[in-house]
Amino acid sequence: MKKEEKTNVMRVLDGKKISYEKHSYEPDATMSGEEIAGILGEDPDKVFKTLVTQGKSGAYFVFVVPVKEELDLKKAAKAAGEKSVAMIKQKELLPLTGYVHGGCSPIGMKKQFPTFIHESAEAYDRIFVSAGKVGFQIELAPKDLIAVAGCKLADIV
Repeated sequence: MKKEEKTNVMRVLDGKKISYEKHSYEPDATMSGEEIAGILGEDPDKVFKTLVTQGKSGAYFVFVVPVKEELDLKKAAKAAGEKSVAMIKQKELLPLTGYVHGGCSPIGMKKQFPTFIHESAEAYDRIFVSAGKVGFQIELAPKDLIAVAGCKLADIV
């Protein structure tokens, strides 16, 4: 990665004086989160993906879960206080969040939505999330992610 290349996520973290490490890899559209964890040489339990849903009320919610896990929509709805939640369509992601599929981060979305992170995150000193661009990840302390993205810990897988 070019030394000067910064994503919006990195600029947000820099602005808030939050410590992080940036990682980059050669992206491939077919890569799974577990493959990305392998490229980074990290335990997939420490690498998280960001999922955007819409509740029955019409409100949007963000869920951050380990890459090898699936979001449990019933548990997610309960955490969000909704009757149900459903994944948004991929084409809705960019206009809603400012991020593309595979590069969605809980930090620096166009609008801050209620955000929930799987409770396993607090078991680690550092976790990985997308840096807001395909091919880029950031590594930071879970407490810092929780603070900057306004996350609530929840059992959502």
